[in-house]
Amino acid sequence: MHPSTLLLIVVVTGASVVHGHPATDTPAAQFWQQVLPGTRMPEAIADLVKNGIEHSPLVEHYSAIPSISVCTLFKSACNPRTVAETGIFFHESRLLPGSTMTLSFPGEAATAILPHDVADKVPFGNLRDVLAAFNILAGSGEADQVRHTLSRCQEPPVAGEVKSCTTSLESTVQSAMDMLGTVNGDKAVWAATSELPRCGLPRQPYVVKAVAPLDGNRYVSCHKVPFPYAVYQCHIAGNGYRAYVVSLSGLRGDKVASMLAFCHVDTSSWNPAHPAFEILNTHPGGTPVCHFMPYGDLAFVKKAGRAY
Repeated sequence: MHPSTLLLIVVVTGASVVHGHPATDTPAAQFWQQVLPGTRMPEAIADLVKNGIEHSPLVEHYSAIPSISVCTLFKSACNPRTVAETGIFFHESRLLPGSTMTLSFPGEAATAILPHDVADKVPFGNLRDVLAAFNILAGSGEADQVRHTLSRCQEPPVAGEVKSCTTSLESTVQSAMDMLGTVNGDKAVWAATSELPRCGLPRQPYVVKAVAPLDGNRYVSCHKVPFPYAVYQCHIAGNGYRAYVVSLSGLRGDKVASMLAFCHVDTSSWNPAHPAFEILNTHPGGTPVCHFMPYGDLAFVKKAGRAY
């Protein structure tokens, strides 16, 4: 059977939701609690899981909405001028209480995280099959985004990096645990996201209220990449980097956010055309490159003091 004929309309019923979060009897929530005991599923992730349970992503229109998350990947070649306007890249010296940053994070599409059994049956990997299954016109902006995502997932990692692309919450969590060399249920591992509105952050100066190191010493970052349903590119780098939780408050209005920030110490293997180098006036192997984690991206953290 041609993959595009599989599950062209998917409707999952009978799953209750409490306060916007999947109830504990859903497979995704059960898996999360089993593998990450004591870690509450972040609201952003719960909302995307809820979308995958309540709606069929195959009957909704897929629009080519720009994704800032892909611009943080090591091989990114995003337009530096466009990326600079967001303020997503910055020098580590800016992470001081009282300093200000001008940010303008765009809104993010509520791309559904599919239930694991559904994701296993929906096309992924072959461009023609994906376009056919989601009625995407060849040559369109949407088709171009799908092609770029498949290319990113298939290209080899940079030196010292381990990476994977995942199509469900279960496969994303399991991939991160494997990269960390951790058995399921190890309480030394936890997950976190940036806490900001899905509608983004309006352009204005934000003051740094507080900065705290992320409680761990090894991290897997999982970035949402453009696709008709939620696909994550997860990676872990052997080279050093530091992670923080940064509390921000808008100087005009009441916009607040708690952002995850990663500072990469060794960028020698990054794409020389990476937008961060032009924005921060540095180069591969130069000064550390720091970036915020956008809405819906995930970080898996292994706490310090444990053997690997």
